[in-house]
Amino acid sequence: MNEVDSLRLPQSKSYLKIIGLSYLQEDSTNPLNSNVVEKIIKDNHIFNNIALTSKPHIIKISPKSDMAIVWINIWDV
Repeated sequence: MNEVDSLRLPQSKSYLKIIGLSYLQEDSTNPLNSNVVEKIIKDNHIFNNIALTSKPHIIKISPKSDMAIVWINIWDV
């Protein structure tokens, strides 16, 4: 019989979709990137106790738009 090192709750992946963000970073011509989004998530109390499964994925809504959609994959406990 195998010994269990530690017990934990089962985990599955879920996602969050954030819409209506500016594709360009504030006061810059640089596009939004996953590192900036991760920093915002870590600094915001709404996202306490949320563990990301991968880097956020940023999609520009259309070539002529200045808006973005951010997909965030998280562990769902």
